[in-house]
Amino acid sequence: MATDTAPFRNPDLPTEQRIDDLITRLTSAEKIDIIGFAPGNARLGLTYTPIAEGYHGVAQGGPSNWGKIKPTPTTQFPQAYGLASTWDPALLQRVAANQAEEARYLFQSPKYQRSGLLVMAPNADLARDPRWGRTEEVYGEDPYLAGTLAAAFARGLRGDDPRYLKATCLLKHFLANSNENGRFHTSSDFDERLWREYYAKAFHLAIRDGGARSMMLAYNAHNGTPCHLHPMVRDIVIGEWGLDGTICSDGGAVTHLVNSHQAFPSLTEASAAVIKAGVNHFLDRTDGILPALEQGLLTEADLDAAIRGRLRLCLDLGFFDPPERVPYSVIGHETDGTPEPWDRPATRALVREVTAKSIVLLRNEDHLLPLDPATVGSVAVVGPWANLTLLDWYSGTPPYQVTPRDGIEAYSAAPSMFEPSKFGVMWAGDMSDTAVKIASEADVAIVCLGNHPEGNAGWGRVTSPSEGKEEVDRASLDLDPAQLAFLQRVRAVNPRTVLALIANFPYTMPWAVQNVPAILQLTHASQEQGNGLADVLFGTVNPGGKTIQTWPKSINDLPPMLDYNIRHGRTYMYAEAEPQFPFGYGLSYTTFTLADASAQLSTDGATTTVTVQLTNTGDRPGDEVVQVYARYPQSAVDRPRQQLVGYARTPVEPGATVPVEITIPTREFAYWNIEAQAWTLESLPIELHLGTSSAELPLALTLTPPTP
Repeated sequence: MATDTAPFRNPDLPTEQRIDDLITRLTSAEKIDIIGFAPGNARLGLTYTPIAEGYHGVAQGGPSNWGKIKPTPTTQFPQAYGLASTWDPALLQRVAANQAEEARYLFQSPKYQRSGLLVMAPNADLARDPRWGRTEEVYGEDPYLAGTLAAAFARGLRGDDPRYLKATCLLKHFLANSNENGRFHTSSDFDERLWREYYAKAFHLAIRDGGARSMMLAYNAHNGTPCHLHPMVRDIVIGEWGLDGTICSDGGAVTHLVNSHQAFPSLTEASAAVIKAGVNHFLDRTDGILPALEQGLLTEADLDAAIRGRLRLCLDLGFFDPPERVPYSVIGHETDGTPEPWDRPATRALVREVTAKSIVLLRNEDHLLPLDPATVGSVAVVGPWANLTLLDWYSGTPPYQVTPRDGIEAYSAAPSMFEPSKFGVMWAGDMSDTAVKIASEADVAIVCLGNHPEGNAGWGRVTSPSEGKEEVDRASLDLDPAQLAFLQRVRAVNPRTVLALIANFPYTMPWAVQNVPAILQLTHASQEQGNGLADVLFGTVNPGGKTIQTWPKSINDLPPMLDYNIRHGRTYMYAEAEPQFPFGYGLSYTTFTLADASAQLSTDGATTTVTVQLTNTGDRPGDEVVQVYARYPQSAVDRPRQQLVGYARTPVEPGATVPVEITIPTREFAYWNIEAQAWTLESLPIELHLGTSSAELPLALTLTPPTP
C-alpha cells in the first residue's frame, strides 16, 4: 500500500484527520504494537515515539545500563532533589532544554540512532515522608513548588516552536506513590480535597502550565481502587485536564493487577480493563490484548481510541512530516564540526552552575565558610565519598566526573586567574585511621558523607537502615553509625570541620548540628559535583539553595508510613513538632532583609502581585529566595496552617536593594469544595506571610479576595 501521498503524511491537514486516515491503514496487530513498545511500523515506514529515562539527564547507560548494548555518554545534572533545591524554574527549564537537545541528537544522529523523545520525567509525586525510598526523584513535599518546577521542566523539553515538539515529557507516577515497601498492592487513602489540593496538584500544574502531554500511572491503589483502573484517569486527567498524549502503565503494572492486587484472574481481563480505564501505552506484556479483542472484552473501536494519543505525539514530534518542515530535524546532522552536545563548553558550564546553585548551606557557625585560599594552608578531603561521584538507578553515563577531591584540588591549583595556589590538598576516600590523621594535620577538614543512591547493594537491598531506594523505604533517618563515628573522630582532632552531606534525603543529625561548625547538603549524580562543591566552599558561588522538605528532629515525629492523610502531622503544612531544618531553609554567606511589602489585586481579580524590597546587607553578592505563604484564619473549612503560594530566587549585589515581584494566581487561594465539585474562593481575609523559609516569615499582609 503506497503511503507517501496518504493523507496522514500531509502536514497541512488537521491532526485528527491525519490520525483518522492512519488508523484505517493499520491491522489489529499493528494497533497493539502501538500500545506496546514497538518503535515503528516497517510496512508503512513509520517511526513511533521511543521512550528514554531522564530525571536529571538523558539516560543511555549508567548503573542500570539504559543504553543496553553500549552506553552512550550524556550530560548528567544533580538528582531531581538537587534540581528542586535551586528553587529556580527558569534554571530547570534550561536543564530540560539541554536534555531535549541531547535526546534529539542521539535519536537523529546517524552515529547513534538511539534514545527516545518521550522522556520519562519529571516525577511529580510528592515527598510527604522522608523515609520514602524514591525521594531522590522528586521536587519535594510542597505541591506548588513541585508543580511549578515540573511545569518548567516540561516547557524545557517541548522547545519553543509553535508547531513541533523538540521532545516531550511523561510525568511519573500518578498518584500518591510514595511508599516502596508493598508498593505493588498497597492503597494510598485520603479524601477528595487532599486529592485536588495536594497529591494531584503538581501533575495538574505540569499539564496546565507546562504543556505536559503524557503520564505514567502508579502501582498502588487509591482508596482501594488500583490507579491503573481508577476513574480519575478518564474523568479528570483526560476529561477535565485535557491530557491528549499517552497514559502509560508502570513497568509490569498490568501483570501486578493479577498477581499483587488480585483484581483479575488473568492478563486478558486486566489488559482489557486498563485500556478501558484510559491506559494506551503498556510498559508490560501486551499478549493479553489480542485475546481480549477475540473474546469481546475489547472492540476494534477501543483500540482505535487507545492509539490516538501516541499517534498524536508522533505527529507533533514531526515523525511523519518532511524533514524540511520540522525545525529540529537538523539536530544530529551538523556538518560544521560542532561538538556533540555533552562535549560543549556551554553544557559543562550549565551543569556546574546548576550544581553550585543546588547546594544548601545548613549551618555555618563563626563564618567558617567560605574558606579563604589566602589564609588556608591545607585542606583534607576525607570520607567514603571524597573521591567518588555516585550515580543512581536512573542516571546515564556522564562523559566525565569531577569528584569532591578533584574539584578542591583543581581549585587549589588555580583559585583565580590572578592568584597562585595558596594551599595544599590531602585526601583519603575512606573512614580509616589514616583519614583521621590527615584531617588532624590540615587547617580545614572536608568530610564527605551521606547516602549511597543504590543502597550500596543489589536490587531491593540496602546495607544500612538509613538507606533507601526504589523497592526499599528507609527504616532510619539517622546518619549511618559508622559515618557518625568517623565524623566525631574528625571533629575531635580538627575543630575546623565541614560536613559535606552528599545525600538525597533529610537526615536526623543532632550531634552534627550541635558540634560541626559548617554543614552543606548536595545531591549525587552531577558530573560537576566536585567543581560545584569547591565553588561554594571557597565562595566563588554564594550558596542560595533551600530545603525542599522538612528535616525532622526524630523519626518519631512522623506519622505511620502508610498514613497518607497529611493533616495528621505531615510536611510544613501540618507538622506540630519543631523541625531540625524547616521547609524552604538555607543560609548564605551574606545577609538579607525584607521591607515594604505590598499586595495589588489585578483589575480582573485573576492575580495578586506581591512586591517587597530585598536588600543585601552584607559584603558579598548572593541569591535569596523570597517565599510567600498564605494562611486562612477565618476559613469555613480546615486549611493548612500555611501554604506556599509564591516564590522567587533573586540575585542581589552587596549593599543593593531590589524590588521583588511575585505574581500569585488568585486561584491558588481557593479550596476544593466537595459538595459543589468546584474550586471555591472565600471572600474572607487571607494572611500573606513573606520571608526566607517557612519558619522565618517577618512580614505580613492581609488580602481579601473579591466576591466571585
